[in-house]
Amino acid sequence: MIAVIRIKGQVGVDRNAKETLFRMRLRRKYSCIILKPTKENAGMLKKVKNFVSYGKIPKEIYEEMVKKRGKKGSEGKLKPFFRLHPPRGGAETKLHYPKGILGENKEMDKLIGRML
Repeated sequence: MIAVIRIKGQVGVDRNAKETLFRMRLRRKYSCIILKPTKENAGMLKKVKNFVSYGKIPKEIYEEMVKKRGKKGSEGKLKPFFRLHPPRGGAETKLHYPKGILGENKEMDKLIGRML
């Protein structure tokens, strides 16, 4: 499973990246979705890597996210996105990993732990 968190807002986002973020249901800052590692998803992540942080997460972190931040829709199904808090302790949002949190993040589980 790959967790994708939108880090940057809507100002200064080009049209193609904005549409990709919209289709991925990442419409607000600090919203998170879970993707399967496919070729198509890898292409979308490559297009929006300057606006999101993404990386593999273990199943325990996913279950904790569902327990703490999961919301049910009108039909009782789990909504396809999670709204998270800003990272506790702050984060460098202008630089790519390892100096910042943008792009492919190897420490995604720690970032999500700070945002729950």
